[in-house]
Amino acid sequence: MPTLKLKPKHRPFCFSVKGHVKMLRLALTVTSMTFFIISQAPEPYIVIAGFEVTVIFFFIILYMFRLDRIINCILWPLLDIINSVVTAIFMMTISVLALIPETTTFMILGGAITGKT
Repeated sequence: MPTLKLKPKHRPFCFSVKGHVKMLRLALTVTSMTFFIISQAPEPYIVIAGFEVTVIFFFIILYMFRLDRIINCILWPLLDIINSVVTAIFMMTISVLALIPETTTFMILGGAITGKT
């Protein structure tokens, strides 16, 4: 009698731990960018935060459509790690620069939120 192999149940990306972390990261980065826009911070702060929002959104779409399973020639976990390191470096730099004198309350809030991603 042959045994039936059941496929493991695939959890949709939005309901996985990885999905929750990426969504939280997106929310924090959007909040930071919003504070920078409200405070009329220098344009590089807004541009870098906007770039990070775009990259995070790209990864969320990529994982939602399961393109990471279709495109096998890229090491996706390594790409995630590299993305996280680059994001951390950019956001830490913005956080420090946002705390330079002549800042507004919203710039400080944007820098404080950015430093926690």
